[in-house]
Amino acid sequence: MMTALELRLRQALQPWRTAPAWRIAFSGGLDSSVLLHLLADWARCEDLPPISAIHVHHGLQPAGDAWPEHCARVCEQLGIALEVVRVRVTPGASLEQAARSARYQAFCERLKPGEVLLNGQHRNDQAETLLFRLLRGAGVRGLAAMPASRSLGQGGLFRPLLDSSRAELREYAQSHGLTWIEDPSNADERFSRNFLRRQVMPLLAERWPQFTANIARSARHLGETQQLLDELAAMDLAATHGVSACPWLTLPSLELSVVSALSDARQRNLLRHWLAPLTRLPDSDHWAGWCDLRDAATDAAPIWKLTDGELHRADGRLWWLSGEWLRPLDPLDLACDSFSESVELPDNGHVHLQGELPQGRWHLRYRQGGESLLLPGRGRRDLKRLLNELRVPAFVRPRLPLLFAGDELMAVANLSQSSEIQAGGVRLHWSPPIGAQGLSW
Repeated sequence: MMTALELRLRQALQPWRTAPAWRIAFSGGLDSSVLLHLLADWARCEDLPPISAIHVHHGLQPAGDAWPEHCARVCEQLGIALEVVRVRVTPGASLEQAARSARYQAFCERLKPGEVLLNGQHRNDQAETLLFRLLRGAGVRGLAAMPASRSLGQGGLFRPLLDSSRAELREYAQSHGLTWIEDPSNADERFSRNFLRRQVMPLLAERWPQFTANIARSARHLGETQQLLDELAAMDLAATHGVSACPWLTLPSLELSVVSALSDARQRNLLRHWLAPLTRLPDSDHWAGWCDLRDAATDAAPIWKLTDGELHRADGRLWWLSGEWLRPLDPLDLACDSFSESVELPDNGHVHLQGELPQGRWHLRYRQGGESLLLPGRGRRDLKRLLNELRVPAFVRPRLPLLFAGDELMAVANLSQSSEIQAGGVRLHWSPPIGAQGLSW
């Protein structure tokens, strides 16, 4: 007869039965040892996706050097293939966070399309995560704690034991004679999580026996709340489409007037949703930069600097810039007759010349100021005024490739008013840096 633990596990994994493979994040500790044993036992009586284990060795403490061997013995006894991955952890402000990042990067790199990584985290871990984030002042998304499933690399991550307690896992392990690794660092109460786990949570559970179950239930409620906020943000995002004056500029952008018409709370919810794939977000006390950007005068060029890029305002739109867009350009003076293929511009995308240029001294350069352009039937126009009329964002202008015949400006890339040279109909095409690929419009 199956235990409640086994029944919950099998019910939780039913939607994943068609996955190409199940990969188990196997640390050798209690949680992953129980998960591995449960799955190996199940696989003996039913057809399941191929099961294998991944052990990530961080090399952060001497005791850890024996763990891959232990994991190999356990997997051999259960007939489960094991892959040991050795990673280098780059120390930072938080060694825990650095080790976690290295571990999940290793998992991400090894998941093939559609495969599922199964993690042994349980209800106590969920309660601990919510409490830890609450003490750090997290918002709804953070307090939703660990989702039961999410995408990971080319596959997905699933936590099938989130509704089971640590006590249930220990009882199962002891009843089946399992052996597992006890990480010595888990006893070090200098780490905040360990202090919560060893000192605070037992005290709370003594006063409120259903503490972990109630906290985990609250995390599920907050998860549903976050889902509703995401759906609202997606609706608001759909309304920010608008039309850019520069459709060739494939940067994430939003129509500012639509965003500004929302309540402050919906503005922040929309921006969190939009920016989440692009950058680490500020906490609730550091959103003044958004207000300064939104409320600046029409002729201003405000910038909101975030961890992984910058939010600019131009042509009535919000633009996300990162990577090459934030690197200063070196002066350009590239002699050219024609380009049969695209030519790479350092930190500035590619340029392509369509057609044959007449004889002369032709060069590609960037704007220096004071340039003017002779337009067919319109006379000579100041380039700055022309760019203003065409609503080209200010951050783009220093990057626009300009085609000169000697010292005479003949064409500006991607602008239809200047794209044809009278003697030959030559067109200058520029593919700017792509930038980050988030929820762009």
